[in-house]
Amino acid sequence: MRPNLNSSVKDIEISGIRKFFNMVSEEQNVTSLTIGQPDFHTPEHVKEAAKVALDHNKTMYTHNAGIIELRTVISKFYEQNYGVNYDPKSEIIVTSGASQAIDITFRTILSQGDEVILPAPIYPGYEPLIKLAGAEVVYADTTNDDFKLTKENLKKHITSKTKCVVLPYPSNPTGASFTKNELQELVSILQHKNIFILADEIYSELVYDWKHTSIAEFNEVKDRTIVINGVSKSHAMTGFRIGYTLAPAWLTKHMLKVHQYNVSCATSISQYAALEALTNGLDDPAKMRSEYKKRRDYVYNRLIDMGLDVNKPDGAFYFFAKFPIKDKLSSFQLGINLVREGKIALVPGDSFSSLGEGYMRLSYAYDIETIKLGLDRLEAFLQKEKLI
Repeated sequence: MRPNLNSSVKDIEISGIRKFFNMVSEEQNVTSLTIGQPDFHTPEHVKEAAKVALDHNKTMYTHNAGIIELRTVISKFYEQNYGVNYDPKSEIIVTSGASQAIDITFRTILSQGDEVILPAPIYPGYEPLIKLAGAEVVYADTTNDDFKLTKENLKKHITSKTKCVVLPYPSNPTGASFTKNELQELVSILQHKNIFILADEIYSELVYDWKHTSIAEFNEVKDRTIVINGVSKSHAMTGFRIGYTLAPAWLTKHMLKVHQYNVSCATSISQYAALEALTNGLDDPAKMRSEYKKRRDYVYNRLIDMGLDVNKPDGAFYFFAKFPIKDKLSSFQLGINLVREGKIALVPGDSFSSLGEGYMRLSYAYDIETIKLGLDRLEAFLQKEKLI
């Protein structure tokens, strides 16, 4: 007889993104615009720093919170870019990617029966971690507000059980982000509430038409804000698995307990690579951001010309387009049809909660020729199906 498993684990579903990939993985000659990672290579000087670290035998455990040199440059990065001060010794933890940073945050702040507000459609990685921590998800529908959480929408979903609100901006899958004035509107509500703010800023270096604002810049809520960031998107270092948390010392000391029993420390070699990225690679994101902006503008014009309902993304490298679906076809089935009949792969919108039904996510983290081919195939499919 098989022993019983943790019911919370049994109830978690494999992500809709992965489920979709598994179904279409054997299809041939398909142009994919699905992957959510930079198509650029890690900068050469960063790779060289990793090699040097290996050659100098930097292969031992580090401090649980990460090497102090890296925590110091992270602190300087946030001070120079956003005017926010964090003590590298007591308020920063280097993690095994942003996902682990989110996990240790939820496991530190959440208890059974707590509620977490998620502005949806939203990246599917938050909900399982919230449920594993014993809390419940409350989705706030942002589809009528340019995919941004508004003050009115936030107020509507706050209850006596609300422990945390997640602000994942710039957003995966929508590309939406906040201006400083829009963030101020949320702060006007949250400053009077005993609610944590988890600000996932992993795409902060990929904002196109204005400078990213961190909610930690607002002193009214800094004492209850946990900022999540990393080098995966900014420096094309997804495989290095380096993220970090910035939070008040009183909270960080408890998060560090969860972190040290979870992974002990982030990979030493990767930490030295990240140190180089945030020391001598501060201009690296600008080169990628410029290219992404050109692609964004090209894709936007193509999608508008096709007659699709789409917002122009503020940041990240995704479009979340509404599709004219007929015969009550689900986004998931439309995705299958696009692959098998149109030879173009997009991510079904319902992978990002039920509020994404009717949408498809398109990634432009691809070279322009691949993007052009994919959009040509998409347009041909839509014309053939008489959807445009």
